[in-house]
Amino acid sequence: MGRNAIVRGALAVSTPFNLAAAFVFAFPGSALGQLQGLPSDAPALYRALVALFLVLFAGAYAWLSVQKQISRPLLALGAIGKAVAFLTFMSLALANLCPARLALGSIGDAVLASIFAWWLLASRQSAPQ
Repeated sequence: MGRNAIVRGALAVSTPFNLAAAFVFAFPGSALGQLQGLPSDAPALYRALVALFLVLFAGAYAWLSVQKQISRPLLALGAIGKAVAFLTFMSLALANLCPARLALGSIGDAVLASIFAWWLLASRQSAPQ
């Protein structure tokens, strides 16, 4: 399996991963939100904005996964976003400001960020100068 197939698979996985996260953050009082330990009384404005950005990223991942040529800047933005999300959850969990299970749920973000970064670095090295 080539690099492009691997990163396209990771992008395809990222789409439902982000949509599920958008649902959980939009509806923290739902069974899934409670399973992750989210406070059910979060203000609607914050829930809506977080869900909006997660859905926007999901759309970008879906779009990128089917493009003939993968946009390096857009994939880099996705890699940075996923890495920072993971680091944020881990930092908050270590400071006891969010449940550890929420941080554990973000391990997928770290894995996907790593795949995106790997593809970006590997494709840069093999690109003609």
